[in-house]
Amino acid sequence: MPPTPTVDLNCDMGESFGAWTIGNDAALMPFITSANIACGFHAGDPAVMKQTVRLALRHKVAIGAHPGLPDLVGFGRRDMAISAEEAFDMTVYQLGAITAVVRAEGGQLHHLKPHGALYNMAATNAALAEAIAEAVYKVQPELTLYGLANSELTKAGEKIGLKTAHEVFIDRTYQASGTLTPRRQPDALITSADAAIAQVLRMVQEGRVHTQQGTDVAIRADTVCLHGDGAHALEFAERLHGALRQACVTLQAGHFASSK
Repeated sequence: MPPTPTVDLNCDMGESFGAWTIGNDAALMPFITSANIACGFHAGDPAVMKQTVRLALRHKVAIGAHPGLPDLVGFGRRDMAISAEEAFDMTVYQLGAITAVVRAEGGQLHHLKPHGALYNMAATNAALAEAIAEAVYKVQPELTLYGLANSELTKAGEKIGLKTAHEVFIDRTYQASGTLTPRRQPDALITSADAAIAQVLRMVQEGRVHTQQGTDVAIRADTVCLHGDGAHALEFAERLHGALRQACVTLQAGHFASSK
């Protein structure tokens, strides 16, 4: 009899800024096992970071750094021509900020997951991926690095000796290369809860995903991302949480094996 699958449910959170509220963090928190908290570059501010950390601690949700590109106007989702050194510096800076907040609240940081364009760039650009992995390793080598499944980022984390989590998405479609369909394309987002849950169950249970090109590709699903700012985020979270439990999938953060 095959072992029962275990998966982490993560959500991008703490993405409000000043007078602007984005996402529904308080309502989503009971349905996830780890939270990626914005560190101030693409979203988040000191007060929002503190409030989100407190919320995660209250719900016993693992806390992660969510560093992005310095682009508040574009919400960190626009590509920028940055060097590997700049990627390293941005990661160290933002990791330091969220670590201080977490420690001040009596918690412990669990992981780091890049945001938006930085995440997608690091998925295919080995130099950027290695710079981010090096930044994590030099600052807090005990952290887990979250990256797109089978990407340059997970390869870089494994190579340097970090724990890595291969991530899949509930609300995004896939290309035959295993990468996400770019958001600028009309078929990038999945808006049907039934379709989204079916995709996740297949990735978790079978290790495969159907692509926009009509083919199946192998995929590793250690952690599933729910976008907290999505229009259907709460519905997706509630239904996915229930569907995974009904399928006897264990929901847990921190089950990832070390690459050493």
